[in-house]
Amino acid sequence: MIQTYYFPDVTLLITHYNRSHSLENLLITFQRLNCRFGDIVVSDDCSKEPHRTYLTQLQHTWGFQLITTPVNKGLGNNINKGQDAVKTPYTLYVQEDFEAMPKFPEKMVEALSIMKQESKFDYIRFYGYLRFPYLKPFNASFSEFFIPSWAINYKKLYIYSDHPHLRRSSFLEKFGRYVEGIHSDQTEYRMSISFIQKKGQGLFYNNYTELFQQKNSQSEPSTIHRERWTFSRNLFIATARYIYRHIKINYDIRFMRT
Repeated sequence: MIQTYYFPDVTLLITHYNRSHSLENLLITFQRLNCRFGDIVVSDDCSKEPHRTYLTQLQHTWGFQLITTPVNKGLGNNINKGQDAVKTPYTLYVQEDFEAMPKFPEKMVEALSIMKQESKFDYIRFYGYLRFPYLKPFNASFSEFFIPSWAINYKKLYIYSDHPHLRRSSFLEKFGRYVEGIHSDQTEYRMSISFIQKKGQGLFYNNYTELFQQKNSQSEPSTIHRERWTFSRNLFIATARYIYRHIKINYDIRFMRT
């Protein structure tokens, strides 16, 4: 017998921009895994006409709430208006260019149980590009984020990430709304600073590449553009970048108003 996973207390929130076929792929992967949610919200940031047309077709098929805007307003606005439409106590946030993998449903069950039992946790992250440097074991599947008082590693910034995660739908009430009208990296950066300043707590899935994978096709590539210097492996540039990030992040944690 095929097991069905139904999460009535969870809304799947998907932010979308110009990747309607990637969105469809994400929805299909949840369907294949027999995952159902109390609601699905797709927040679109004024995609181009072919994608808007396809979104409407997908809405008829999948029955999700489609939240739109007449002009492109950036990632911050896209997440804010999507979260505003959520009515359930928990939100599973996933950007449209990911797909869920076979182990996700059982770990989602575990994560949701933890969130219901442990009120101190604000979110549980399922994916990352790298392992967070400060973790302490919570159970066999998850580790708890922490930042020691002596921590100077700039990577402590990644205690929060927009990568796939389960969070309380009251998240914005505690940490503030995402800053709008700026580059998406800055939007995420400021939320990370707020999360640290307001002593957010969360868990990180130990095998963080086995529940979701990011899929960027040639037809629907990443829409994020970054300056070349941020990826340079030149020793001088890399050293200067590390020093700059270290100073800036530690300064912003102390003084930035989010």
